[in-house]
Amino acid sequence: MTKNNRHIEDVIRKRPYRLVPAGRLVERPKSHGHIEDVIGKVPYRIALAGGWIDQPFVSVHNPSPPGSMVVVNVEPQFWFMERAGICISTRKIALKLWKNGLPEKNPCELTEQLFKAENVAKVEPSGSQDMIGLIYPGISRLDYDYTHREGVFPKHIESCNDPQIAKWLEKVIHILPVAPRPEGYNPLEAKNLSSEWISRLGKSGKNCYEAIIAKDIDALGASMNECMLCWEKILPGTVRHHKLNENLIPLLEYYRSNYPGAMYSGCGGGYLFIASQVPVPGAFNIKVRIRQS
Repeated sequence: MTKNNRHIEDVIRKRPYRLVPAGRLVERPKSHGHIEDVIGKVPYRIALAGGWIDQPFVSVHNPSPPGSMVVVNVEPQFWFMERAGICISTRKIALKLWKNGLPEKNPCELTEQLFKAENVAKVEPSGSQDMIGLIYPGISRLDYDYTHREGVFPKHIESCNDPQIAKWLEKVIHILPVAPRPEGYNPLEAKNLSSEWISRLGKSGKNCYEAIIAKDIDALGASMNECMLCWEKILPGTVRHHKLNENLIPLLEYYRSNYPGAMYSGCGGGYLFIASQVPVPGAFNIKVRIRQS
């Protein structure tokens, strides 16, 4: 090794430099601290099977209440894209209310505070599952019954904060970016509020939660597939719409035919959630935020 090369190695060890082509030294950019300092400390949420049952115009037609859906509280480790069914707009409001993270208060009270802030003067209010998913730690089953507070808030919330179950879910839910919802897109232009399919939608959420607790990958995938079938029947615009640039159905069919199950993160695409015990090319995983004992 030449004297010059030894000098370069000594410099690299002692200073925050990196080598670039042609052997030039460029100083590394300074660290900006934790990612939460950039994207905020409020958790994210993903919704699994049963979505839309939290909307009163859906739950009012459920002949066998309560109907359930599953939400998962997610650590803010990276930036999720907007208009993708991850309730980013609700999270932005939460960050304005609580810039230092969620207060140490009753989650039910925080949920109602955020619900009011989000839905001021809204003709079509956001569902309470968005707020609950952001605030309640762990994996939660939300049971909606229209006779309870007109279906706006769940009649019961069942949450799991078991670390082993959370780790299992982190490994088997793979998230594949697809595309954000386009501007001007309205998934509610066509409605087929069939009591039969709405009942099935609510049961898909119940089955989803039971599958997670049992760590049953096949049952989890089946509940996700069932949820998407219900969306197609009840609100066809969630997956087929003249404003959508992507053909969502063939993509969904590929993944649910090659893996235990798959579903979209929200109406119009966003992300594709794939249930699998093996890696899914191009997908990433999340970390579940659980209650610390």
